[in-house]
Amino acid sequence: MAASYGVEAFLKELVMERSSPASHRSPSQSAASHRPDSEAPAAAETATSAPINASDHNPFQERSRRGPLDGDFDRAEVRLAHRNHGMLLETLHNDITPAGAHYLLIHFDVPYVADAGTWSLGVTGCVDRPLTLSLDDLRALPERTLPVTLECAGNGRSLAQPRWPSQPWHHEAVGTGLWTGTPLKGVLERAGLTDDAVEIAFLGADRGFDAGLEHDYGRSLSIARALDDDVLLVWGMNGAPLLPQHGFPLRLIVPGWYGMASVKWLNRIEVLDHAFDGFQQTGTYHYKTSADDPGTPVTGIRVKSLMVPPGIPDWYTRERLVEAGPVPLFGRAWVGDGIGIASVDVGIDGVWHRAELDDAVGTYAWRGWRFTWDAAPGSYELSVRATDQAGNVQPLTTRYDRGGFGNNEVHRVAVRVR
Repeated sequence: MAASYGVEAFLKELVMERSSPASHRSPSQSAASHRPDSEAPAAAETATSAPINASDHNPFQERSRRGPLDGDFDRAEVRLAHRNHGMLLETLHNDITPAGAHYLLIHFDVPYVADAGTWSLGVTGCVDRPLTLSLDDLRALPERTLPVTLECAGNGRSLAQPRWPSQPWHHEAVGTGLWTGTPLKGVLERAGLTDDAVEIAFLGADRGFDAGLEHDYGRSLSIARALDDDVLLVWGMNGAPLLPQHGFPLRLIVPGWYGMASVKWLNRIEVLDHAFDGFQQTGTYHYKTSADDPGTPVTGIRVKSLMVPPGIPDWYTRERLVEAGPVPLFGRAWVGDGIGIASVDVGIDGVWHRAELDDAVGTYAWRGWRFTWDAAPGSYELSVRATDQAGNVQPLTTRYDRGGFGNNEVHRVAVRVR
């Protein structure tokens, strides 16, 4: 089992390993040699002494799933956090998130595509006319551009205790892009679905292992959902071709659903006469309260909101400092399935105040909110809570889920006023 220890200790190791010419030293020796005596707790030294790849099992053969964790982050979680970045909360000021700031979750590896001209999309299975379409073929079809907010289903996972060992998101796994492509519906109509078609699977070029199972990343949609006019085959983001990490040259966008449905590096569409049983569809992305709970599939995005942290930060703790007087607060609120945001409330030490709403960016995109706080000197906890037009309200505490999915608890920010 991998060593478990605090993020601070890990970061100290990492800096020392990269900067020290004595590369033969162990991580704990490197960290200790640059640490003042007052910062050298024995427990931290012991925790970081294990080999970096220590493991008692072969992950390519072991079928048993990981189990929930308490306390400090595991080394593997920290590695994932470095690989998959979240959105900077200050970029909430932008209606459309810059492509480089949009959150990323990459399950396996980013496929290398040297030439988009060689890419093709196959449409096979229960169709009258199997298709092989180039990117140019797709670009010749009717084009649409939609602003869509995408959020990782695991956003907020690290706030729960115990938590599922995976990508340790706090609040930042969200972003809104301008996605350009062609409606999936037109391609499916061109292929012609046969009467025995039940479900449609979408498979990407990224391949790897999870829970000992080798597979291409794949998800499926019902026929009705796939034929929605707003489900797109996308080649552009924010007026430019997709970046490699965002699915270049082609991806699926399923507006209103969590991001796992929007398959990147899409190269195959398979129309099935049965339910798709791929791992990413049946082995994960289900709301569960226990290991033996069959679960409910994760689909539409739950109502949520975030705040741009006001004032200026402390580098390490990220606590905020603002000056006394009027403090403008701003953020975004969103919900899936085109439901819409009804209201947003801002909490000042638990006392709620109604915020003003901006116009919606789009049917499937977030909505800005704003509130002016008359701040007096002292320490405060600010929070924000959204309500959607179906009456759903963000919970004040963590919504427990075994896999860490769908946690839409309120966002809290610690602030000091001087």
